[in-house]
Amino acid sequence: MQAQWPCRGAQGLGSGLRQPSRNARELNGQRFNDPGPELLTRVLIDARSLDDNTRIDADLAIIGAGPAGISLARRLASHRIDICLIESGGLSLDAETQALYQGETPGIEYPISSTRLRYFGGTSGHWGGYCRPLDPIDFEQRDWIPLSGWPFGREALAPYWEAASMAVETAPAQYENGDYWAQATGEPMVDWRAGRFMTRFFQFSPPTRFGERYRGELERSSNIRVLLHSNLTRIAALPSARAIDYLQLQTLSGRRHQVHAKRYVLAAGGIENARLLLLSNDVMPTGLGNQHDRVGRCFMEHPHLGGFAEIVIADLGRLPRIYREQVLVDGRRARVCYIPRGDFLRRERLLSASFTMSVIETLGSESAATTDSSAAGPRNMLAAARPFLTEATSAGIHRSTDLNVHRPPSNGLGVRMGIGCACEQAPNPDSRVTLSDETDALGLRRPRLDWRLTEQDRHSLLANIHALGRELGATGIGRMRPRLPDDGRWEPRVSGGSHHMGTTRMSDDPKRGVVDRHCRVHGIDNLYIAGSSLFPTSGSANPTLNILALAYRLADHLEQQPA
Repeated sequence: MQAQWPCRGAQGLGSGLRQPSRNARELNGQRFNDPGPELLTRVLIDARSLDDNTRIDADLAIIGAGPAGISLARRLASHRIDICLIESGGLSLDAETQALYQGETPGIEYPISSTRLRYFGGTSGHWGGYCRPLDPIDFEQRDWIPLSGWPFGREALAPYWEAASMAVETAPAQYENGDYWAQATGEPMVDWRAGRFMTRFFQFSPPTRFGERYRGELERSSNIRVLLHSNLTRIAALPSARAIDYLQLQTLSGRRHQVHAKRYVLAAGGIENARLLLLSNDVMPTGLGNQHDRVGRCFMEHPHLGGFAEIVIADLGRLPRIYREQVLVDGRRARVCYIPRGDFLRRERLLSASFTMSVIETLGSESAATTDSSAAGPRNMLAAARPFLTEATSAGIHRSTDLNVHRPPSNGLGVRMGIGCACEQAPNPDSRVTLSDETDALGLRRPRLDWRLTEQDRHSLLANIHALGRELGATGIGRMRPRLPDDGRWEPRVSGGSHHMGTTRMSDDPKRGVVDRHCRVHGIDNLYIAGSSLFPTSGSANPTLNILALAYRLADHLEQQPA
């Protein structure tokens, strides 16, 4: 049966979201609603209500209605092509669908199923809103980082930063403009005198929940249809494997459908993109796009650590507010992140990192140290450093005249700062996604994520921590005492940022990557990939803004190419 839009099951229904069920429950810290009938429109189609074996035809099929998939559909909405946006979940979370994310983690312990949300809007449903472009060095081929180098420089994404910033509601894009933030906050920026670090800015999305924010826009489109509760079980290739013939879909209720399109874009996330290619192995036994054993390899995260150093500052006025907390400017929030300079990373042959600092506590006077030993170390450390910090006259130190700046009381020594970091991880072929022998509710093999970190990752983290400490001292702001031992082992406290990158990496050389510079899977004429699984290297910037820039670039390429 071939579906005609609008199709059966979408008639006579309103456009509101279904209210949470009274039987809502929690799993892995996420709140779920028991699945049931959803209030849909002619655009939002519940695949469970379609006749079994329905055929759906489109010009473009996009698998995954998260930030990448929704952004791609929005960008192409005005180009008079029929778009089918396919989503595994519904309009709200339900436990049965979310359980499809579960998998094995033989490497570093990793909570796969709680780092992604499987419903309309995807993981933007619990996104923290951190936005920053990748840095120029992230795109370079660096001889000290195996498999590094994007097939283009950052200038290829420059035309898309503003549109991406508008989509996540942070525009105008001011991620590197210190003069803008100095004027906006009334405080001058820090001059990093030692030349190891530089100031960059996180701009914070509200955060934008893509399913809620852009649902109405998609519903008003005349050429987009969203197929909900539709799980991709196979990407069916032609016998030649040169093109995709159709997508096989299945609902958890057991109904099966097919989507036939001229072109297909896989936008299901950094783990699922690789898993779905590996599962589609009837024509190519090793999986689609995997003729050189690259699918699933080089899984990268941003290793996160906190509490790895003591930092004390004698005069908090020397560190502008935006360097230690979020500030609100014209309804938008921003804060500084501290990142190593590109020339420093090249000279020292290091990976990158992003650091943020916040005030933990005000330290009392020297006499108080005898009654409270918990902060005696930081107090003693600051007491020794105080003459150098309070009397410095370096041009890198700026005093604020803002009366709202948090300063320690007059009888205090200063403040203790908390610090956290997100590290770049080197591409490592042994850090990878494969298939488990365990199957899910659809009978598909679950993912097996073996996340691994290397000595290069650990060494770069330590070197960047020490470099930041020297920078703070040279600028006269504060003193750092690192806590991490240089013992050749990774801290057991390391975790990820829910940033899944690298598993379908981009390279013009099919032996080094899964897709080319235009995001097309090598050897397959009509299959493309979107999302951070494309990243050849991870940098230290959060992925979402960069995912959108890549999606817009892909949309422009698809619009320019004949189907």
